[in-house]
Amino acid sequence: MPQPTIVLVHGAWADGSSWNDVAAELQLRGFTVLVPPNLLRGVVGDAAYIASFIAQRTTGPVILVGHSYGGFVITNAQLSDEVKALVYVDAFIPDEGEFVFQILGGSGSALDVPDPNTVLNIVGYPGAPEGDFEAFLTPDTVHHYFAQDLPEIARSLIAANQRPAALGANTFPSGPPSWKERPVWAVIGLKDLVIPPATQRSMAERAGATITEVDASHVSMVSHPEAAIAAILAAVEAVSDDASLQIVAATEG
Repeated sequence: MPQPTIVLVHGAWADGSSWNDVAAELQLRGFTVLVPPNLLRGVVGDAAYIASFIAQRTTGPVILVGHSYGGFVITNAQLSDEVKALVYVDAFIPDEGEFVFQILGGSGSALDVPDPNTVLNIVGYPGAPEGDFEAFLTPDTVHHYFAQDLPEIARSLIAANQRPAALGANTFPSGPPSWKERPVWAVIGLKDLVIPPATQRSMAERAGATITEVDASHVSMVSHPEAAIAAILAAVEAVSDDASLQIVAATEG
């Protein structure tokens, strides 16, 4: 099997730069790495965009990686058989019918609060569906709950540069999950205060994921990129070995 392309999908309140350290190391190892924009407007459109991006920008096998809400998106993308494995980093791994706010409800997440205005700045945006708004993390939320293990200047830059997510993206139910058809890896940040570790672990175990844990916040791919890199490389090795075994079996048959 040819070397797979690695596609990295960012989550809410982030952009492709959140994958910089991971992408740089994978490129040094000879991989083609693509980091598409996640529109953050709603799972149906966001997932369709990622699926279209993969179909048009890649040839051959793909390892698809999602962080946070990016995990919700890659779960809902209609993917071809060329997508050989999924890797979730501090991410949602929903089953059909689940939605973000439901998953976080009662989990102990810093975002599961009676008044969302205490952790989010909620504002209108042009062209919004009726009743929808977009949400930014407050600076305090970034510093103390989202990226608390990064240096202060890095946290300040995240607060300044963040891309907002539409609130409606968090209320739409997940469709049939792509992880039921593919091998899965999951990286769980043990200091994640956005999607608590126990919630991540429950979703990952349900998906049959190979799980690794790292002593990190919700943005472990920034603070501890080696964990995400190792999971991605493990996925590459596993699907490459599987392809080799299939070739051998076909030859022997």
